[in-house]
Amino acid sequence: MIFKRLFCGMAWLIILPVLAFGQEIQLRESEKGIDFVFEDKILLRYQTAMAPVPEGVDAQFSKSGFIHPIYSPSGQELTRIQPPDHYHHYGVWGPWTRTLVEGREVDFWNLGDGQGRVDFDRLLASREHAEYAQIVARQNHIDLLAPNGPQVAIEEDLGIRVWNVQDKRYAVDYITEISTPLSSPVVLDAYRYGGGIGFRATARWGTANSQIMTSGGDDRKTADGSFAKWVMVYGESDDPSGQSGILFLSHPNNRAHPEPMRVWPEEDYDGVGNVFVEFCPIRHEAWEIQPGKTNILKYRMIVFDGKLSAEEAEAYWIEFAKY
Repeated sequence: MIFKRLFCGMAWLIILPVLAFGQEIQLRESEKGIDFVFEDKILLRYQTAMAPVPEGVDAQFSKSGFIHPIYSPSGQELTRIQPPDHYHHYGVWGPWTRTLVEGREVDFWNLGDGQGRVDFDRLLASREHAEYAQIVARQNHIDLLAPNGPQVAIEEDLGIRVWNVQDKRYAVDYITEISTPLSSPVVLDAYRYGGGIGFRATARWGTANSQIMTSGGDDRKTADGSFAKWVMVYGESDDPSGQSGILFLSHPNNRAHPEPMRVWPEEDYDGVGNVFVEFCPIRHEAWEIQPGKTNILKYRMIVFDGKLSAEEAEAYWIEFAKY
């Protein structure tokens, strides 16, 4: 289980020193999901309930098992769900797109196609600690096309650990372990998006008021299809500094690291509310999930207000790479 293998005894305290007593993150359950709360303010929510769709939208776009909202330390909402251009986009999430399950093509990403979906199943573990709070959730990738009715094709244990806020920043560890309960392999076919960790940014951000920077020196014009250790997405906000963002880190043990990127072009959707970024480990090469074998992908997000330099981003990645 992730909780025992990945979350116990990790020495992650160098970049995030212990805060004073009374400033600890708490877990609070609500009708929607599990909130990570710091000083009575929600930092993020993991959604366990099915999110209702807007009026007139097909109910199959309803979904659970994603992170939204994510707030910056000053309370800026940085994620978005169910945008009219892509009702299947859900904050921070990572369904696989082109897969082969028992010889059938199943799409877990595009909910409107009715082939597959990923939803919360149950909570496996939770913990509150002086420096962080964490959960491990089981998410089921459900094949809706199976001849004998819907079946679980991939079991995913998603670990989320949120560290205490310090210096207008906090870290979120996002660790996903996938396996198949089926007797035959599930093939995650090569495609330009799907899996890994995806981010649909706030509707406020568009081409004119947000930026993307990668470890390879790419910006939004050149990042799509490139390979990166980290990617920083930031833009205009109501923080006193005028800016907030998220730095995404990919662990060096991840498949296809440095990982291929999917980044929407600047001209998409007339440059308005059009920020989407993803680490996509299967962009250029398929991945076969063998029965009886677990596969792990590790990511970390640094959520911040103000400026975060490329040098600081590299330092965060170097520290993350040590475990």
